[in-house]
Amino acid sequence: MIRFEQITKQYPDGTVAVDHLDLEVQKGEFLVLAGPSGCGKTTTLKMINRLIPTSSGSLYIDGKPAVDYPLDQLRWNIGYVLQQIALFPHMTIEENITVVPEMKGWPKEKLKARAAELLRMVGLDPDIYAARKPSELSGGQQQRVGVVRALAADPDILLMDEPFSALDPVSREKLQDDLLRLKEELGKTTVFVTHDMDEALKLADRICLMREGKVVQLSTPEDLLLNPADDFVRSFIGKRKEEPAVDLRAAMEKPDAENEPAVVLPAFVEVRILLNALAEHDSVGVESAGKIVGRVSRGAAFRLLARMAGKGGTDDGGTHG
Repeated sequence: MIRFEQITKQYPDGTVAVDHLDLEVQKGEFLVLAGPSGCGKTTTLKMINRLIPTSSGSLYIDGKPAVDYPLDQLRWNIGYVLQQIALFPHMTIEENITVVPEMKGWPKEKLKARAAELLRMVGLDPDIYAARKPSELSGGQQQRVGVVRALAADPDILLMDEPFSALDPVSREKLQDDLLRLKEELGKTTVFVTHDMDEALKLADRICLMREGKVVQLSTPEDLLLNPADDFVRSFIGKRKEEPAVDLRAAMEKPDAENEPAVVLPAFVEVRILLNALAEHDSVGVESAGKIVGRVSRGAAFRLLARMAGKGGTDDGGTHG
């Protein structure tokens, strides 16, 4: 869906922000670009919708060079969510959400229906919120509007540049949960930038960890935790707050061929995330290497956690962080 071939971005002062990047984002994948400040992750994101031009190399969108698309056509097909969401203060929430569809000539009835549909997706009653102005919403509510506004014209690609970093922890976790649900429902090809490894591990199908404009490791969250490529990766993972984690494969049953799991978790997952999922569902699917490999019932999970408590830690002898 998105392919970088030997992409470099060098600024006039000689600074190399991205250095010969080779990277491919598959259709429907949720890829997180992570790393310390100045590592090139935001520059990489902004080259996708041509907010920043490349210096050399080739960028392809859906098999076609990005430079061959008319700029407005390219950007209309790419939703974009920023850290500081810029809602138009003089417009209603409904009008904010439907800016791009209106520019594309959608009829009024369709605009209204689309805004209502998207507001419901993130738990905002359109009868209450559609006619309000941004100043009447909390920061978390405004950010929810920013996310669904990026989805309004049903783009194929969604770019998100640290969209939750300015929020309080409670609002941030709620929006992460909303995004996980939208990820499952909509299957958009998403590139998400963060410097927060907790957020990356929670949301990503794959994580691209960058340093000084280069990819240090590109892998699933599970593989990143279990098999860090070098000391930098181990150090960066170590900056996240330590939480107990569990390998669900120790309690796994065969997948239920007749019933698709409502929630799928990576095989190696933090206990907090597992408990949140089991509070809502009787079982969870288990994913490894991009495939559902089994399921874990609520009872089996609790028995596994009880064994962990008896041993004083995770099955492999300690907390991963």
